[in-house]
Amino acid sequence: MKQKIRIGCGAGFSGDRLEPAIVLAEKGELDYLILECLAERTIALAQKRKLQDPTKGYDPLLERRIESLLPLLIQNNIRLITNMGAANPIAGAQKILEIAQKQGLSIKVGAVYGDDVFENVSPETLAIETNEPLSKSGELISANAYLGVEGILSALQADAQIIITGRVADPSLFLAPMIHEFSWTTNDYDLMGKGTVIGHLLECAGHITGGYFADPIKKPVENMDKLGHPFADVFEDGSAIISKVEGTGGVVNLQTAKEQLLYEVINPHEYYTPDVIADFTTVYLKEIGEDQIQVTGGTGKAKPPTYKVSVGYKAFYLGEGEIAYAGASALDRAQLAGEIIEKRLKPQFPELRIDYIGSSAIHRTNFGNTSIPYEIRLRVAGKASNSSDAALIGEEVEALYTNGPAGGGGVRKYVTEVIGIVSILLDRKDIQPKVQLFEC
Repeated sequence: MKQKIRIGCGAGFSGDRLEPAIVLAEKGELDYLILECLAERTIALAQKRKLQDPTKGYDPLLERRIESLLPLLIQNNIRLITNMGAANPIAGAQKILEIAQKQGLSIKVGAVYGDDVFENVSPETLAIETNEPLSKSGELISANAYLGVEGILSALQADAQIIITGRVADPSLFLAPMIHEFSWTTNDYDLMGKGTVIGHLLECAGHITGGYFADPIKKPVENMDKLGHPFADVFEDGSAIISKVEGTGGVVNLQTAKEQLLYEVINPHEYYTPDVIADFTTVYLKEIGEDQIQVTGGTGKAKPPTYKVSVGYKAFYLGEGEIAYAGASALDRAQLAGEIIEKRLKPQFPELRIDYIGSSAIHRTNFGNTSIPYEIRLRVAGKASNSSDAALIGEEVEALYTNGPAGGGGVRKYVTEVIGIVSILLDRKDIQPKVQLFEC
């Protein structure tokens, strides 16, 4: 049993940069590298890709990440845990094996699955968000349960060097290696709570190293162009020291740690995960050196009897059109264009939205700011039940070129099928994590 392990977080979402994980693998002296790349909507979109091609459904950046990381993982004896399997962890594991074979490397990969519970979900189940049957939301396309550490632990015990999962709760990716290396018991809920705190602090990667925290006026952060991602030295008592690789940009301090500790936390007394209901109110953070935060405390109580399940459905088609106006009276001309579009489209698109980007697009008001913008981009968006109707919005915006007002340019038009997400709870006894091993 080890007394300390080092866990790094190389990605905090699907589209995160590739470079920070490489830096961690090269210079971080890690035992484990975690790539957290899955969100609720991300997995629904992955399920959509899998429906179109059964060999797909894993993270779109899986191949690029693994191709660059695999030699470093083997060279430095680092174990990788990632949820890049998304809707198809089996196919993701097979792709990793294929990459290893091309690079002439030997690897053992564990695919954790069982989170896909689509066949177990009744359309008449009430969604948590709407309190209406799932069928009222739209055509259902996916249902994935948030699994905990169990499947990952089985893969670790089978000596898998890379573990690729489907939908697993974010902190569980980090908690599993702590349980494995320190021989924690999963019903020691204080330790599960402490490990979950550490996992939560790490899971968003660049958040805790100053990325999302940064504000050039109030909260300046240096060298953000080479922002480093965090690692934690975790000790067998559930305490940790969070830092980053020396020489990388960003900062780890009390402010960044506190912001991340409370990120996406509704009730700090009861933070629900599949492994524990954690209590964040007893966490103590201490700055012990440059870019070093000591984490102690945190407790927990028995894990919930249910798994949260994210259910994806076909929501609508989004039609969009954009056109820019610049120079004198830019806002006036853009507003005239908006009025024209509204009169022509509002009867067909009741939920039509018109934004004046540069004036009032984000907060829907300028809060009385009377400055006159030199340039404005008009954005028009509306919902439709099919792609043909959605395309009409962009077509109308494009027609403004010659139908006025004057000086419009740079038209863009888009049609996007939007996947919605609602949630339900299922009895955890009815959902069994599974592991399949691959080796070359």
